[in-house]
Amino acid sequence: MVSILVKGRKPKGKPITLKMAQNCVELTMDGKRCLNLSFKEITAVPKTIQKLSEMDQLDLSRNLIRKMPDFIECFASITVLDLHSNYLEEVPVTIGRLQNLVLLNLCNNRLTSLPDEMGLLQNLLTLNLGLNQLDSLPASIGNLKELRHLGLSDNRFTQPPRCLSRLKKLQRVNLDRNPLTLVQTHEHPPQEIIPVASKHYMVTENQLCGDCLRRCQNEKSKLMETEDQHRTETESSWDIKRINLLYSCTVYF
Repeated sequence: MVSILVKGRKPKGKPITLKMAQNCVELTMDGKRCLNLSFKEITAVPKTIQKLSEMDQLDLSRNLIRKMPDFIECFASITVLDLHSNYLEEVPVTIGRLQNLVLLNLCNNRLTSLPDEMGLLQNLLTLNLGLNQLDSLPASIGNLKELRHLGLSDNRFTQPPRCLSRLKKLQRVNLDRNPLTLVQTHEHPPQEIIPVASKHYMVTENQLCGDCLRRCQNEKSKLMETEDQHRTETESSWDIKRINLLYSCTVYF
């Protein structure tokens, strides 16, 4: 029998029964319970999994999911939520109720924006937003005081998000393959757009080599002198922090 795919018809995906979902529960090496529904060809998160909400981890990656349901809030105890490589276009506000999350992977989707409620994930250590269509982050991301690693590669950022300056424990940010431009200074007025190399990582001072750190400090001093004449104190403070973070050094995320 020959199967014919009708043009324009969306794939139905495979239905997941409660019994099938129960058979997908795995025990991780550290004894955590993980509901692993990766590679199941599902187009929507099955409602039946609400009965398995006492999991520690939920893996819905590599599917055809277009929408994260509001009932995701039922999984309040999970520490890991993996939704990478789907077709997500938005994140529901109920994501903010997953207070125990330490890792959230939304890489390789179709996100153009994020809800302010993302800033409620106070225990989050790793947030991967690479391979989306983001050009900004909500200011509330600056409330993620425990965040260490942030993946922003392959998006549409032209400048590092301002909220990053408030993340005191942040160690690495991957901004690889974004259309970044250099910070505007007296030497480079606004009409001049100067592209930054495609390989680009934001790092903290303690991750720079000695030579890079000295050069970064020199650039910071020059910026302070210039910005005292041309910008307000608030803008100047932000640009100094951006130069500090933007200085390039070979660090992998």
